[in-house]
Amino acid sequence: MPDPNFILLYVDNPPASARFYAELLGKLPVETSPTFAMFALESGVMLGLWSRHTVEPAASAAAGAGEIAFAVADDDAVRRVHAEWGARKLRIAQAPTDLDFGHTFLALDPDGHRLRVFAPR
Repeated sequence: MPDPNFILLYVDNPPASARFYAELLGKLPVETSPTFAMFALESGVMLGLWSRHTVEPAASAAAGAGEIAFAVADDDAVRRVHAEWGARKLRIAQAPTDLDFGHTFLALDPDGHRLRVFAPR
């Protein structure tokens, strides 16, 4: 079975979402069009942003039905990223807290997709 290596998020406005993720990730997309943008992540995984208005077949899941998770080294790194993202005015859905898997917080992108940062236990 092949390993998943591509994450697709269905977004309202791919150029606007591409700007958001370019700033968040500190890198430019490797591909852009009016209906799609793609980022090559350091892990080798690709992140695609596809217009929810043009995806075929139409997507039925709402934003927030899943998460993109960013593992960081420790609790201090969680707090540091939380402060950085808060300064960038990302919507914070969950302040830093301890859950059974580690120290974590949850932010939302402009479309409401969940972005979790955590330090695993």
